[in-house]
Amino acid sequence: MKKALVLTGGGDCPGLNAVIRGIVKRANQTGDWEVYGSMEAYNGILRDPQEIIKLDNGVIAGIHAKGGTILKTTTKGGPFSWPVKREDGEWEMIDRSDEMVKMLKADGFEAVISIGGDGSQRISQSLYEKGLNIIGVPKTIDNDLSATDYTFGFQTAVEIASDAVDKLVTTAESHHRLMIMEVMGRSAGWIALHAAIAGGAEVCLIPEIPYDIGSVLERIEGRYRRNQGFANIVIAEGAKAKDGQVVAKASDEVGYENVRLGGVAYQLSAELKAAGFTHDVREMVLGHLQRGGSPTAFDRILATQFGVKAMEMAIDGEFGKMVAFRNNDIVTVSLKEATEAYNFVSLDSYLVKAARGVGICLGD
Repeated sequence: MKKALVLTGGGDCPGLNAVIRGIVKRANQTGDWEVYGSMEAYNGILRDPQEIIKLDNGVIAGIHAKGGTILKTTTKGGPFSWPVKREDGEWEMIDRSDEMVKMLKADGFEAVISIGGDGSQRISQSLYEKGLNIIGVPKTIDNDLSATDYTFGFQTAVEIASDAVDKLVTTAESHHRLMIMEVMGRSAGWIALHAAIAGGAEVCLIPEIPYDIGSVLERIEGRYRRNQGFANIVIAEGAKAKDGQVVAKASDEVGYENVRLGGVAYQLSAELKAAGFTHDVREMVLGHLQRGGSPTAFDRILATQFGVKAMEMAIDGEFGKMVAFRNNDIVTVSLKEATEAYNFVSLDSYLVKAARGVGICLGD
């Protein structure tokens, strides 16, 4: 029997389990492939003893409707930055990638399928260059991989964010308040822009358009002058004012290399008050609610298609590539192409034009 290894890395995301299920079910049809899963991405391979489980029909039954991942995930550690505590008590990161590639080959794995976002697929490309038979599956609620039209998990996050805007509209109206809702997305404004359009927000601030606090204040004050008496702002966690800085801080978690975004809603609130806004303001950071819960039907279907295609790529020996969704079709792209450009919101896209067309202020 041929062996494939599946792993989920980076932040969790609705739809991960549907990908795993699609891989296993397609493999079962061949009769000569069996699928295993590594716990917490590559960490399950590198730990002693290893944490690798066999994925059969009993394990994957019904998981397509569940959020999270049965294989767990992590944003720390990995083959290129394995944390080791020195004798002096300090931590250092060591490169175990060559060792891991040898381990996987020795264990008889003929294919590795890595389900993850931008950072995970950069690791995939590096491992492919070291001779590992690897395939990527794009996962992120941020929708920031440019090689695919959509990543699974994004539509579920938008649904959650849009529902939150709907709820904030009613409480804002009841109290004559300004509600500022902060959503995820890191350096891309996809979630914020979709939620603002879907929820009918007056203002949407995204990383791609540094905002002018005067423009935002003018729009909000206009609502109150017209006796509408309330307003809603959706702001992406990576948004910033003109000549301002992204609100972020370095993490003190061992092995976590990214900065932690969050808090821009409170900064915007302070900026508006300093600029002269005197009405009641409340801030809400939607946070990890956007990552949790069951995937929408769209994401279940997309994730299942990705899983089936990834297994077919393994069967056909198509390594060094990533599954992608383009023009309503499931295709493959090279891992190099998949990671060479970040998927920012294009300012001349029709999505931005539509937002402006319904009167949403983008802060410029």
